[in-house]
Amino acid sequence: MKDIDHTGDISFFEKVYQVVVQIPPGRVTSYGAIAEYLGTKGSARMVGWAMNASHHALQSIPAHRVVNRNGALTGKRHFGGPDVMRELLANEGIQVIDDKIVNFEKHFWDPSREL
Repeated sequence: MKDIDHTGDISFFEKVYQVVVQIPPGRVTSYGAIAEYLGTKGSARMVGWAMNASHHALQSIPAHRVVNRNGALTGKRHFGGPDVMRELLANEGIQVIDDKIVNFEKHFWDPSREL
């Protein structure tokens, strides 16, 4: 999973993946929380792009644990089926109703506080 930019530094996507692999099972974070942790507060959309691309990474990236700031499963269509993201979260004890995490605050993992 060496995704290097032209300067030889680790790419933004790789930095995102380094955060996402640390999200514990049963917890979720948001695109914006990852962007803020990386010092690029306005780049939540780029974090989303990284999550979409993560399905092609060599390392397993638990992209299902990244949702929008309201706990909605906005990236669910990138998991190979409309219910796959919900099922992965359910397997970790997270309930989802109408594509939104129930008790989102309880499950929220903030990389700025946890790392």
